[in-house]
Amino acid sequence: MGTELKRYQSMVSDSARWSKFEHRPGDIVISTPPKCGTTLTQMMCALLVFDGPEFPGRLDDLSPWLDMNTRSDDEVLAEVDALTHRRFLKTHTPLDGIPDWPDVTYVTVGRDPRDVFVSWEHHVANMDTDRFVVAVDESVGLDAVLPFHRERAATVEDRLDRWLVDDDPTSSMSLASVAGHVGVSWQRRERPNVHLFHFEELRDDRAAAMERLARGLELDTPPERIAQIAEAASLEQMRARADELAPNTKQIFSDSARFFRSGESGGFRTVMTPDKETIYEQRMTELVSPELQAWLHRG
Repeated sequence: MGTELKRYQSMVSDSARWSKFEHRPGDIVISTPPKCGTTLTQMMCALLVFDGPEFPGRLDDLSPWLDMNTRSDDEVLAEVDALTHRRFLKTHTPLDGIPDWPDVTYVTVGRDPRDVFVSWEHHVANMDTDRFVVAVDESVGLDAVLPFHRERAATVEDRLDRWLVDDDPTSSMSLASVAGHVGVSWQRRERPNVHLFHFEELRDDRAAAMERLARGLELDTPPERIAQIAEAASLEQMRARADELAPNTKQIFSDSARFFRSGESGGFRTVMTPDKETIYEQRMTELVSPELQAWLHRG
C-alpha cells in the first residue's frame, strides 16, 4: 500500500476521506463512475449479504457513499463504523484514489460512456439543486468546495461539447473522467480481489452476474437461491421500492422513483450527431486502449 493515493475532489465528493476510514477484513468497496449501475450493484450485494430482499434499513444507510460531501466526515464515518453486517460501501472514486487493502474486495462497473452522458442528463434533471447545495454547506461548508464549482452549460448540445473534451481534473462527469475511472479498474482486473463488471452484464443476466459476484465475495450462496432472489434487482421491483432503495437520504432528488429510469443502451443516438461521434471516437483513441474501448462498446 505504499503508492501515494490520487486525490479526487469536486463539488460532490472528496476522496481524501478514505485516509480516515478504518477498514475491516471482508469489506466490499463498490467503485463506479456515476450512472454505471452503482445502485444496482449495491442492491445485488445487499441481496447476497442479507440472503434475500428483506433488509434491516434503507439501502443508502446500509451501504453509505463514504466520500460524498452531503455528509460530514464525522457523520458518515460514525455511521459506517456502527454497521454490524459485512460492509459494502459506495464510492465514485477510482481505485487509485482508494487504499489498496489485500483483504478488501473491490467491485467495479463500466458502461458505454455515451450512455453514461445521457443517463447523467436525466439524473441532474431530477436533482433538487438547492437542497444539494444546502446539504453540502451543512456538511463540509461551501467554502471548501466552491473552487470546484462550474456553471452548467445551458443546452444539452453545449454540455455534450464540454463533456467530450473536458480534461479538468475537478470535473466529476466528463468522457475523460469516465474513461479514466474504468481504465484504472481495467488495469487491475486480474487481481483476485478486483471484480470488473459491465453494466449490460448486470442488467441483462442478473442471476449470472450475481453468481459471479457471489464467487468474488467468497460467498457460497447456491445458484438456485440466487435465481430466487435476483428478480428483486429488476428495474421494476427496485422502482417499486424507490423510497427504500434510492440514494436520497438528504432529499436531493425530486422524485425517488424517477431515479430508477429505463437503464437502456443506445440512448446516446438521440444527441450524438455524426460530427460529435467523430470527436468522441478521436477522444476515445486518446483515452483508452483498443481492447478497453471494445469492451465498453460491447452492446
